[in-house]
Amino acid sequence: MEKILVIGAAGQLGSELTKSLSDIYGGDQVIATDLHESARSKFDYCRFEALDIMDQAKAKELIQKEGIKQVYHLAAVLSAVGEKKPLFAWDLNMDSLLFVLEMAREFKMEKVYWPSSIAVFGPNTPKINTPQYCVKEPNTVYGISKQAGERWCEYYFQKYGVDVRSLRYPGLIGYKSLPGGGTTDYAVDIYHKALAGEKFTCFLREDSSLPMMYMPDAIKATLDLMHAPSESVKIRSSYNLSGMSFDPKAIYESILKFHPDFEIEYQPDFRQGIADSWPDSIDDSCARKDWGWKPDFDLDEMTKDILENLPNFKF
Repeated sequence: MEKILVIGAAGQLGSELTKSLSDIYGGDQVIATDLHESARSKFDYCRFEALDIMDQAKAKELIQKEGIKQVYHLAAVLSAVGEKKPLFAWDLNMDSLLFVLEMAREFKMEKVYWPSSIAVFGPNTPKINTPQYCVKEPNTVYGISKQAGERWCEYYFQKYGVDVRSLRYPGLIGYKSLPGGGTTDYAVDIYHKALAGEKFTCFLREDSSLPMMYMPDAIKATLDLMHAPSESVKIRSSYNLSGMSFDPKAIYESILKFHPDFEIEYQPDFRQGIADSWPDSIDDSCARKDWGWKPDFDLDEMTKDILENLPNFKF
């Protein structure tokens, strides 16, 4: 059986991806890790280890002892938080990835998954239907680290044969975890405020259109890519991925269909500059052609699902 290690499992993506992996492979085969021991309570369906991925000696011991065959490396400092602590963000994002790639090479792991982001793009990137291959001049430390990480992933595949796979996620929206410090997190927080009957203060302009994706589609895309035959994975840097594109005004109007008294105001802050440097929409035709990617949710379907399920979810 394949032993799977999830690094940064308690985050927004990790919380839901780890559950899906456990459902597929069995909880005994999945080891969730996170920096804080307090995260253990989230993972009663699989094994859990408190792990600081920067403690490379402890991480290597765990990988070797458990005979890990697949790693999902999700730990990262996100865009907005990274701008406040740029050197820390660079060290964590880059050193941890290089460590995982080295472990995969040394122990001949079967697969590695590492997420990239639309943050690799920059102000000189084509903003509409941003192509797979184009100018990338990111202006955040998060984006710079993701761009460098893509190059390292492709290098380890070409040089050492490490089967590393990656997706450039758009903004991810889910109701099973709280916002984690990303520029697109307004689209998570807005649903919490709507259900609480509170006015929402948005840190982006109402017309700031960005590529977005509902978490079930992100999980589906990740698993589809990881389960695809190696010969179908033709891009080893990172695949463009798209679900939907909308601005804060559009998501507000979608919520109004269910909560007609909901109110919003706009107070753009430093995150507006980050959002302005990112694409409005993404061309993900390579993912569709190579391994059959297709999203399931549009904006109104996502809104309906979140507003129905969020009140019953316990954090």
